[in-house]
Amino acid sequence: MPRNKTKLFAGPRLRQLRQRESLTQAALADVLDVSPSYLNQMERDHRPVPDHLLQALCEHFTITPAWFSDTREAHKVQALRETMADPLFKNSPLPLAKMAEAVRQSPDLSDAFLTLYRAYAAERERQENEAAYSLPQEPYETVGDWVQEHRNYFHELDRAAEVFYENLKIEDGALSTALAAHLHSQHGLTLAPDSDMEARGLVWRIDRQKRRILLPPNQPPESTLFYLAQIIGQLEHNTLITRILRREGPKDANAIALARVYLGNYFAGALLLPYMRLLHVAAQTRHDIDCIRRHFGVSFEQVSHRLSTLQRPGQEGIPFYFLKLDIAGNILKSFSGNRFALARFGGPCPLWNVFRAFATPGQIQVQLSQTTDDSIYLNIARTVSREGLTYADKPRQIAIVLGCTIANGRETVYAAGLNMEDHSLVVPIGPGCRACVRDNCSHRSLPVSGRALDTGNDARGVVPYRALPEGRRQ
Repeated sequence: MPRNKTKLFAGPRLRQLRQRESLTQAALADVLDVSPSYLNQMERDHRPVPDHLLQALCEHFTITPAWFSDTREAHKVQALRETMADPLFKNSPLPLAKMAEAVRQSPDLSDAFLTLYRAYAAERERQENEAAYSLPQEPYETVGDWVQEHRNYFHELDRAAEVFYENLKIEDGALSTALAAHLHSQHGLTLAPDSDMEARGLVWRIDRQKRRILLPPNQPPESTLFYLAQIIGQLEHNTLITRILRREGPKDANAIALARVYLGNYFAGALLLPYMRLLHVAAQTRHDIDCIRRHFGVSFEQVSHRLSTLQRPGQEGIPFYFLKLDIAGNILKSFSGNRFALARFGGPCPLWNVFRAFATPGQIQVQLSQTTDDSIYLNIARTVSREGLTYADKPRQIAIVLGCTIANGRETVYAAGLNMEDHSLVVPIGPGCRACVRDNCSHRSLPVSGRALDTGNDARGVVPYRALPEGRRQ
């Protein structure tokens, strides 16, 4: 049977577009020839945006329908765009508009195509490296997609952590003391230092025979706090985690194991930063991460990660994307509550401020950037690496970036001093050179895949290769 067309609920995007153009609801309703109440219902997602109004909006504001696509759809379009950039498809190029149309009208077929391509890419890599066969999708990719499908929010686990916090007896604001006391009273476990754990690559271990929790002696207090919350989640909420995984988790055994670790970490973060308390403090401080971390006694990274999970229905926070990567550009964590989609193949864009953060350790870098779908983001980047404990110690160089749309950015302290209306200094960033269509970028490291190259001798660009427009051949 033919698939029914999905209704487009794009309230936040519609409201963002109207506010960007400084239009009242009455003014935009007049442009669309609808009543202000009807427009208000569309902005609140009580009504979908019909096709004829979508077309009118695109024509009036000179945008494409992809601008209104939801987060999941935008990420899928990005994945399809990168896949079609493979030289394998050089003789059958597909315009971006057609990709967006395919994702909207045939999402299941698009998923099947991406799965088939991953299988092909894995087999090609196996043959090239003469290595053992690898799965079409690595377990960490499976878990990443699964978390993204849930918008990085798990309600049952989040509420369980919040209820636990509210029932905990915390004296003088000492959460670590309260957690240690709880572990002792409820499980008979006491804390003990173990100087050999770092050499063994462990951050905590339960010695069940001696009823002790062993911890390294030199780790930061916020790390100890997080580990105690992890242990409580494992001891007291393992049944809930198992129920979530059985009901809706990934199917592969390794992916399930990684998803269990992720949910344990999720519970720990939700316990240290309870949802409604964090939402209140974030609004009070205009999302000043340093103020929030001092209020709760946690780390910069813990606050940043937790802010990206505030997607409780009816009580949503700002939809942030969150990424953590090392100095070589390897992505360690990647979650997105908005349209921002990271490249799956190749390294991130070098113009991103997260790389500049490595040159200014411990300092916050703020950047306005524009992606190739014309969305503008406010990005906050900072290193979060620990200091070396000895001369021989070589701690990993880590940085994180937290980003939101420019409309939401106005609600944060990081917009202070920025002219949010002047976009002349907005930095254009791409999804990685392989899939980026910006030909005039002097930072390009290789040509865009899937398009014919202009090898004419009458002109030379800022890079020694330029791609012909889509559909044109030499």
